[in-house]
Formats: sequence, structure tokens, C-alpha cells
Amino acid sequence: MKRRDFITLLGGAAAWPLAARAQQPAMPVVGFLNSASADLYADAARAFRHGLSEAGYVEGQNVAIEYRWADGKYDRLPEMAADLIRRQVAVIAASGPAALPAKAATTTIPIVFTSGFDPIEAGLVAGLARPGGNVTGVSILNVEVAPKRLELLRELLPAASIMGLLLNPTNPNAEAIARSLQAAAVTLGLKLHVLHASAEPDLDRAVASLRQAQATALVIGSDPFFTTRSQQLAALTMRHAIPAIYQYREFTAAGGLMSYGGSLTDAYRLAGVYTGRILAGAKPADLPVQQSTKVELIINLKTARALGLTVPLSLLGRADEVIE
Repeated sequence: MKRRDFITLLGGAAAWPLAARAQQPAMPVVGFLNSASADLYADAARAFRHGLSEAGYVEGQNVAIEYRWADGKYDRLPEMAADLIRRQVAVIAASGPAALPAKAATTTIPIVFTSGFDPIEAGLVAGLARPGGNVTGVSILNVEVAPKRLELLRELLPAASIMGLLLNPTNPNAEAIARSLQAAAVTLGLKLHVLHASAEPDLDRAVASLRQAQATALVIGSDPFFTTRSQQLAALTMRHAIPAIYQYREFTAAGGLMSYGGSLTDAYRLAGVYTGRILAGAKPADLPVQQSTKVELIINLKTARALGLTVPLSLLGRADEVIE
């Protein structure tokens, strides 16, 4: 063998590992599109990553995640979805109000939603067992259990005749919650005073107006905007001495009276599992929409005492957690 040929051969051999590495498939990227904020949804994001790991994907090792947080400003979601599509993410995990803008932005990139509204009625999927298209996901018990929140307040306040319902009118779930709670109010012999809030200044005005309407309690409609302002809502309801109930634990942990509803972290974990399965080759159309069935009742006994309320033992006995 000529010396020049031998050197060329050695040079080519030295380059093989680099070439092999260059041909390795790029790490898949998941777009995490959320209508809330990173700080208050940290537990939910952690649960999503846990679900991904159950499916064999660990952030930073064999999958990357691009996070997009709208901080309650829903008008930012369409551009955020478009940005993730430009980045050619492998899957978009979209929560609540983020799911519809994500679907409107692409018919090809798989989407895994997490939401409390009816995905069929909202137009996300054709059916629960056979979603069809590029969308599947996890539904959190919300509208289905919303009347129960009214019942729990009535159990705590049997003499109440007027209660308030706080809704974000920009949420696609708002009308469904209003209908179900109005029907429940009629059954319970209650008058329901509906309030709207979609920006921070609206919250104080809404809660303050309850006394004018002679409402003695408040049901807060599920919405990421409200969840990210759980501390503010807890403080407002305490300042105005209004017993209130919300869906998620964040409200009760911040000093709110009660929370009852589907588990946010359980739903996000399931969405993470589905995202991992899609990364592994499953098609959204073949993955039935899951229902997160875990429901939690949490009572803040310290808040109840501050409001001068005695929580019945029958209610305390059904609580999954009592905050002292």
C-alpha cells in the first residue's frame, strides 16, 4: 500500500465517529403551551415531566421541552402556537384555553391537550374513543362536578339563598359551567348571581359587588387565569368575608375556604404519558381521550374559623385534606 493511500485511510477512519454522531437523530422537542404562569403551574409541569419519564423520556437526556407561558393573556396563545410550529416541535402539549389555538395552528403536528371542558363540544376531537385527526388528550373533571361545588357551599351554609358565580367570559368552558350551575341552583332553591372577570382589576370589583347583590357565598368557575391568581382571590374573599370554593388546591392552600374538583397534577401526568407514547410512534387518532377521575375535596379549617363558620363533621369526614 502506498504511503499516501495509507494516510488517507487513517484519516477517513478518524472521521468515522464524528460522521456517525452527525447522523444520529436529533433529540425530539416537545412544545409545552400553557395559558397560565410558570411559577403557579410548577407542580403541574413537574407532573407532566413525570408522565414523560414513565413513557421513557427524560428532559435533557432524550427529549427537550420548549415552554411557552401566556400568564393568563389568552390573546398571546395563537402566536405562541405558531412559534412552536415554526420550531418544528414533535408534539405540542397544550393546556386548557391553549388547546384550541394549537389545533387551529396545525393539522399535522400531534397535540395532547389537558382541559376541563368537553373536547367534543369544543371541536377538539370527533369522539372520545376515536379522536381522529392529530389531537388527543386528557379531560379533567370540571363541568361534571361544578354543581357539586354549589352543593358543598349549601351544605356549609344551609340558610343561604343567593350565591355568586365568578366566570372568565373568554374561557370556552364558561357557558357550560354557567348552564350546569344555574340548573343546580334551581334544584337547590338558590338564586345565582353571575359575575365576570378576565383581568386583574375585574377581580376586586367582582368580589366587592357580591354584598350589593346580597350574595353570601361564591363559586369560582375553573379557569387558568383564576388559578394563577389563587392568592389574590383567597385574599379578596377573606377581605370581604365571602365563603368561596374553587376547583384546585392552590386556592385553599393560599387561604381560600374550600376546593373541590379533578386533580390538576394527575391530569398533567397522564398528558405526559400520552406525549411520550406519541414520541415513541403512537398516533393521536389511536389514543382515546382519557378522563382523569381523581377528585379532591380540601377544606381550610383555619379560614372557616376566621369567617365564623362551623364546618359540619359530615363535611370534614369526606375531605381528602383538612388544612389546620
